[in-house]
Amino acid sequence: MQKYETCTYTIGGSPKGYKILAKQELAPQVKLIKLYSPDIADKAQPGQFVIIRVDENGERIPLTLADWENDTHTITIVFQEVGASTRKLGTLKPGDRILNIAGPLGNPSEIKNYGSVAIVCGGVGTAAAYPIAKALKKAGNKVVSILGARNKELLILENEMRNVSDELYISTNDGSKGTKGFVSDVLKSLIQQRDKFDLVYAIGPPLMMKSTADVTRSEAIKTLVSLNPLMVDGMGMCGACRITVDGKTRFACVDGPEFDAHHACFDELIQRQRMYPVEEKLAMDFQDKQGGSHH
Repeated sequence: MQKYETCTYTIGGSPKGYKILAKQELAPQVKLIKLYSPDIADKAQPGQFVIIRVDENGERIPLTLADWENDTHTITIVFQEVGASTRKLGTLKPGDRILNIAGPLGNPSEIKNYGSVAIVCGGVGTAAAYPIAKALKKAGNKVVSILGARNKELLILENEMRNVSDELYISTNDGSKGTKGFVSDVLKSLIQQRDKFDLVYAIGPPLMMKSTADVTRSEAIKTLVSLNPLMVDGMGMCGACRITVDGKTRFACVDGPEFDAHHACFDELIQRQRMYPVEEKLAMDFQDKQGGSHH
């Protein structure tokens, strides 16, 4: 893991935007940035997210809050470079500024002592799972974390998750670290070996959350998922993040982002996330022609 790139900063009289104080590459195409944002750092709670806009021409991107510190007035976000906007965000360095941040948005996780909780996370979902795991541990739960990725290079925040978990398991699709297979396989074997969990949290790609829900459904274990549909305004007005839960339309930004996994329609979520491949490719091609991802 690379060391942080950092910059010094002064408070007050700053130009427009939110200053990047530190940046770290966690895995290929996965980056962490720490930003100076006292208002959000003061109010943030586990499970919440922010919407950022890199510059005047940028689109709005929802990103989960991975961490925040009241004493340093900072927030930490982790993102994967998948499209033109996240790629542009990835080119910024400590000292650069992000134009807009709205947040904290979404309903916070319900943190209390459930007993024994399994946190199942995959890919960048681990960044969203970390503050929830930390808060659940602090509330007195036994926290069992299962981290997954396609290969060991793509695993992120392993040490951070280990520090807030009673037990930590790893699975990789190719078997390069931990168990070969999926996080849902590890969860299934743990349920078979011991008493049931009182609660399961699943955060990650929709297919991973769906397969986790399939494992816990037959065991009647309460399971929560943090859903990540396409989002625009983040305040319930545009309707872009609509999902079907228990046969009813819900908006992930104001009704969620957490929902009962056994009632969420994952097939619809997966289908809606694949709506704009042509537009996304055009945006990336345009950015390449402008040299936007290289400067």
